Amino acid sequence: MTPQDHRQLPVFVYGTLRPGQRNHDLFLRGRTTAVRPARLRGAVLYEGPGYPYAVADPAGEVLGELVTLAPAGYGHVLAALDALEDHVPGDPAAGLYDRVEREVQLTGSDATAETVRAWVYLAADRVARELRASGTPLPGGSWPGPRLT
Repeated sequence: MTPQDHRQLPVFVYGTLRPGQRNHDLFLRGRTTAVRPARLRGAVLYEGPGYPYAVADPAGEVLGELVTLAPAGYGHVLAALDALEDHVPGDPAAGLYDRVEREVQLTGSDATAETVRAWVYLAADRVARELRASGTPLPGGSWPGPRLT
């Protein structure tokens, strides 16, 4: 584990962890203090096998939510999210996703263009290369479809 893994950053979610999606209730319900609409600039969303992949791309934008995990269970919940996302801390080449720190912009009626540092699960390099070569980008940067944020 790297030292940054101990920081209690919020998590930007854009797929099955979004409110209303199948993994939100399993992993996040009752374990958060806030869920706010947000956008991640510098990434493109690709279709996956029942879930999306965000791939770094300076021209893209991904819509999702910024989730603030409750401090008491932060480590446990983050470890569960790492397992769900097939992220191996300290070995970004080993899994499907790499958890990285990025700037995320809050959106919605209560946001004032505030930018927040957050954990984001991006497609691991080998997965990202495959998606760029033959993947299907999702229009509008939202999964499972367009959402107003």
